[in-house]
This record gives sequence, C-alpha cells and structure tokens, in this order.
Amino acid sequence: MTISNWPKDERPREKLLLRGATALSDAELLAIFLRTGVPGKSAVSLARDLLREHGSLRALLALDRHAFCASRGLGSAKYAQLQAVLEMARRHQREILARQDALTSPAQAQAYLQARLSDYPHEVFACLFLDNRHRVIEYEELFRGTIDGASVHPREVVRRALHHNAAALILAHNHPSGVAEPSEADRCITRRLSDTLALIDVRVLDHVVVAAGSYVSMAERGLV
Repeated sequence: MTISNWPKDERPREKLLLRGATALSDAELLAIFLRTGVPGKSAVSLARDLLREHGSLRALLALDRHAFCASRGLGSAKYAQLQAVLEMARRHQREILARQDALTSPAQAQAYLQARLSDYPHEVFACLFLDNRHRVIEYEELFRGTIDGASVHPREVVRRALHHNAAALILAHNHPSGVAEPSEADRCITRRLSDTLALIDVRVLDHVVVAAGSYVSMAERGLV
C-alpha cells in the first residue's frame, strides 16, 4: 500500500501539518525528505531501511557523498539537497545567536558549537568571536588536523581576533574519538591562547570540547 492510501492522520506530511514536526519519528521525518520510495517500498519503508543500515538518523546525515550515494534510493541530487538543508539549519542556529543582545546562556553557544563540529571525522579547531557585549560577530574554523589532533597557531588566532575587532571569544574543537574529556594538550593550548590574547585585551570566555552527543565546557570545569 502506498502512503497516499494510508489514513490521513498517519501520512507523515499530513501528520506534521496537523501535530507538528516533533510528533514524527525519525523514519517519518526522513520519509518527508526522501519524498518518494523505490519500487516495492514506500518512502517510510525506505527510510526505515536506511536507518537500520546506518544505525541512526545522525549517522546517516553525517555520511560523506560516496557513502550516502551508495545507499539504495539516494544519489547526488538527494545529497546536494541534504547538504543544503543542513547548512540552512546551521545558519539558522547562528542567526539565533547573533540576534541575542548578548550570550547570557552558555548552553546556547555550546549547543551551536556541538552542531557545527561534532560530525567531523578529523579534528577541527574553531573560534566564536564576540564583541564587548558578548554578541556574536563571527564563527570561524581556523585549523584542521587528522583524527589525532590539529596544530593550533596562537598568532593566527590573534590575527583573526584583531580582524574582527573582537573583545572576547569562545574556543572550540572536536574529539573524533567520541570522548569529550579535555586532554592535557587541550588545557595547555587554552592557557597559551588565554595568555596571548590577554596581551591584546581579548578575553577567552570558554573552550568547548565537542564529541558525538556530548560536550565539555572547560570554563565550567574551572579550566579557563
């Protein structure tokens, strides 16, 4: 039976319009994105198969182009569409931060940084530059490394802080290992950057370490 033959309140699109997106399962949300199934399978059945194949919605959305397009019912057009949707979501999150009078809730910034960094298979070091009222000026990914780490150059962080005329910033990087616990190297680079940036009167408010499904605020640990 095709989805069009289902009762209206069970069809994903109609269900979303009636009850809101939060009422839908991962498979139903994915089915709306897919729009159509494949011969012998509805969009919902195909979505369930894809979730079983890849383990979770998050794992599916994090696939690179080759792995994504290798799955049945997917392809380059769907991959491009997905990347556009994900980027819109990231920009939406950033605009929410930018519209705030100030970053009064550390959890907002931490959630944003987790969304930006958690899916990288290699280590990425980023900065969230803020003005003197702690409003977001810009987010930049400055350094990229292997799964083992990234080389962070304080001179480049200082250069970008001066470029944005930032008064403060939040450091962030991911741990592809899946463990967000700060390492001794993380503590050392945090101290080094804090000391260096203090020379140009720029405060480091936090260093957020991101992993899949979790993050650690070094400020909340008393490490900044």
